[in-house]
Amino acid sequence: MSKPVVLRRVAREEFDEAADWYEARQPGLGLRFVAAVQVVFDRFSTNPQLHAVVRRDVRKAVVTGFPYTVYYREQQSRVVVIAVFHSSRDPAIWQGRS
Repeated sequence: MSKPVVLRRVAREEFDEAADWYEARQPGLGLRFVAAVQVVFDRFSTNPQLHAVVRRDVRKAVVTGFPYTVYYREQQSRVVVIAVFHSSRDPAIWQGRS
């Protein structure tokens, strides 16, 4: 049974900004980014414990084909995304959200 995936506001903003950035660089690339992230969401929606815990109860899922990682935590009735994070950014930024 899958759980709904809910993005925190800041995670949604990161996701949208990255998709817009990729789309501005090359038409269609933003859509490919969104699809790659959706694959990650679908995977941990059905199996939230698939990925390793990296900080407290926060897990890390790498986005295939893009330098992004999704950080999330499982709750009883849903999975909450706390960051859609570029790998070159300072990890203290997402860690401050956990």
